[in-house]
Amino acid sequence: MNPTDELSSYYAELLEGSYDCVDRVVLNAYFPMGQTGGGLRTWWRQLHGSDANLNDGQLRDMAGTLSRRLRAYCARHKVPVIDAEAGQRKHELAEEHLPKDPKFRGLFLVITGNAPAPVWEVKRNAQNQIIEVQHRRKWPYVKHYYFHLIDAEWGHVTLRLCGYPPFGTQVILNGHEWVERQAQRQQVTVAKSGNCFVEGSDFAQVNRLAARLQRESAIGKLAAVCERWLYSSALCFALTREEQQRSGFHYQYSVFQLELSRNLLFVRGGTMDEVYQKLIDRTRQPLELEHLKTIFGFRHRPRQKLKWGRRGPEVAKEVQAHSYDLTVFKVRWGNLTLKIYDKGERVLRTPQYRELQKRVARGWNTWNTTSVLSHAHLPEGFAITLGLKNSGTGLPYQRDFFQANPTLKRNEKVRLGPHADDGSYTELRMAWGAGSAYLVQSATAGDDLFILINLSYRSHFEPH
Repeated sequence: MNPTDELSSYYAELLEGSYDCVDRVVLNAYFPMGQTGGGLRTWWRQLHGSDANLNDGQLRDMAGTLSRRLRAYCARHKVPVIDAEAGQRKHELAEEHLPKDPKFRGLFLVITGNAPAPVWEVKRNAQNQIIEVQHRRKWPYVKHYYFHLIDAEWGHVTLRLCGYPPFGTQVILNGHEWVERQAQRQQVTVAKSGNCFVEGSDFAQVNRLAARLQRESAIGKLAAVCERWLYSSALCFALTREEQQRSGFHYQYSVFQLELSRNLLFVRGGTMDEVYQKLIDRTRQPLELEHLKTIFGFRHRPRQKLKWGRRGPEVAKEVQAHSYDLTVFKVRWGNLTLKIYDKGERVLRTPQYRELQKRVARGWNTWNTTSVLSHAHLPEGFAITLGLKNSGTGLPYQRDFFQANPTLKRNEKVRLGPHADDGSYTELRMAWGAGSAYLVQSATAGDDLFILINLSYRSHFEPH
């Protein structure tokens, strides 16, 4: 039985179901002996018999050997290799290459990209003796390899391997995929859209299965999937099995990131959107940073002298509008992040939803949720945002306008008018400043956008 919270209890009559599930899990796989300079020298002696040839060039050559072996293997077995550019979302690249065969197991894609990483630097004296082995003060950008695999129990698994010794790796898993596969084995009825279970699922059974990932026994499941793939599908390109055994190379694991999600499925999508938007409006203004510091005990924690390169705990709150149908309200304190977000309209859960979304999200429309006076063109993402400038006293300039609860005491008062679904016509009235009111109308003709603004001065303007 999952513990209840006040929000879920308050809106219980509006919900079809709810469940708790471990979501994203990121594990650090590290070689303990490779974390110190002395340990690295000891490992190198076990691998080569001596550290006489330990230098920056040899470490760089190991990275090159890994790359050549990997590309030769992928070419021989027809596994795609994609060299990602800066800013590309690698999980979206992987989605396009997911195997269609439900029985497929193993490696199906490798993505490469540059990222900063700790790299060892070997210093020698005039007699060619090693005097120091240390990490470079500034982490250089080095090649990382993203191995995308399909596992029988965890589904899509990603291994992020650093190309330089000691080959630190991150193992990226998803708890929803584990629950889905367990449900299929036990013939539990589930329906999944994206990364959440939706209507048609047996939420009591989903909760029962998901709870197994919150027990201590889940440690064994996590270790098993790491051992299953790390050595045979990633590290093998840097060190052969014989080299791994001879040098005693074996990973240990720690938790880098762990997400636990509480999912509330509303009966009606319109109700969910109304509840969520009002929740944001009523929370983000009263919940000041000073209150957050009090809640987390930030003010009373003992002062600590931070090590070089480390940052102290940060307290922040933010509202992010990632797209026209996704708004994230986030509170961060140090490594802890609490966030709440909606997952799109409740009534559109068919398999054709993604295709419909791509077809509808085109052309000019008010896609930008941060301002009702912003018109964006999709899929390019080009936007025209209208702002207001006051030449007199008061607020000099404002560019973000939206409907808000009166308790927020915002300068603008917005009354929305007719709005075509495809954005071909929109209309709204807005009061801003001392008695000034505006009628803003827009119309589209293909890729052309026309905006008409009429200004009037009516002190009796009352939005509703």
